[in-house]
Amino acid sequence: MKRKLLKILSIMTSIFFSLAIYDVTFTYADSNTIYFGDINGDSCINAVDASAVLAYYAQISTDHEGGFDKSQQLAADVNCDGSINAVDASIILAYYAYCSVHDNVVPIIDYIDLSTGTYFEKNIVAAQIELSQIPTYTESAFTTVNNNIPYFSPDDFNDVSFEYYSELDDLGRCGVCMACIGKDIMPTDERGSIGMIKPSGWHLDKYDIVDGKYLYNRCHLIGYQLTGENANPKNLITGTRYLNVVGMLPFENQTASYINKTNNHVLYRVTPVFNENDLLCKGVLMEAWSLEDNGLGICFNVFCYNVQPGISIDYFNGDSCLYGASVTTSVINKSTTTTITTTIVSGQYDYVANKKSKIFHLPFCSSVNSMNEENKIYHKGEREQLIANGYTPCKKCCP
Repeated sequence: MKRKLLKILSIMTSIFFSLAIYDVTFTYADSNTIYFGDINGDSCINAVDASAVLAYYAQISTDHEGGFDKSQQLAADVNCDGSINAVDASIILAYYAYCSVHDNVVPIIDYIDLSTGTYFEKNIVAAQIELSQIPTYTESAFTTVNNNIPYFSPDDFNDVSFEYYSELDDLGRCGVCMACIGKDIMPTDERGSIGMIKPSGWHLDKYDIVDGKYLYNRCHLIGYQLTGENANPKNLITGTRYLNVVGMLPFENQTASYINKTNNHVLYRVTPVFNENDLLCKGVLMEAWSLEDNGLGICFNVFCYNVQPGISIDYFNGDSCLYGASVTTSVINKSTTTTITTTIVSGQYDYVANKKSKIFHLPFCSSVNSMNEENKIYHKGEREQLIANGYTPCKKCCP
């Protein structure tokens, strides 16, 4: 055992001292005058400290005194697990290398969380945006938000790669996903199957007018080409083909191309935006900022619409319908109700009211499908007009 440890120590020491020309000093938090990682007390955390930890480990592993006093033992246990071993030495070495190539560094006690992606979790929140701030979809797959500047503060993060995916909520819906994307976490393998994942609101609806026929795709919030995260339910939403390919993909391609060309990092956040208890999001807010060049290479803040031209979607449960059916339409005005026969096309009416129950719905609320045709009133106009005429909004689709 001793011979094996001494061999490891010899090999790793040669590695450590080959890095010693990058001697890095760091002023870090003082906790009872114990400085994590600085074993010899020279105000540096470097290969010498890592080598000392390995030597100590080799000694105690053979029932010898390690030679550290109480302060040095506390300083050496950098992962605070109550043991001093090769893991602590490895962390010190990795931290030393990290400091050698980064200008803005964090204390070693935070670096342990940084390397696993948990250090920044306190700074990761969903974008604070209301649907009322988003213009109604017209013809563009996306719209810029906040003058195309991300809401997050790049100063809260560092150019060290990490990934974060929110837990699913009680309805099984995805939340915010965020990453600092570098080449080191981009995939090198072909993408695998994701067919086993059924995101909230999932349907297998097919229409001839949709590219590939299927209305819905399993959309990665953070594209596979960026982090290699594939069949992760926390990273997959039910999104239209239009959202996936026309809306999100160009921004994913732009980001991937920039990273591959520059080897820089991009801070990247995607927030699905839901209306109350809807299972389908209305769209996603995509934000990105290139760190090393302070946003010069990549900077965007866009809302991509979860729509499909020619298809009407009930976001409450994912039901959908092709525009184009001939129906009898009653348009409610303040004082009169006019009945006409027309072909319904996108945007031609806003609500469907039930003249018997006096409840109005979004056009393809599931309740509309079970409504008797003679009770339907198709309304083009403001919801306030319906309310003024004694109608109340549906509690399911919340029009």
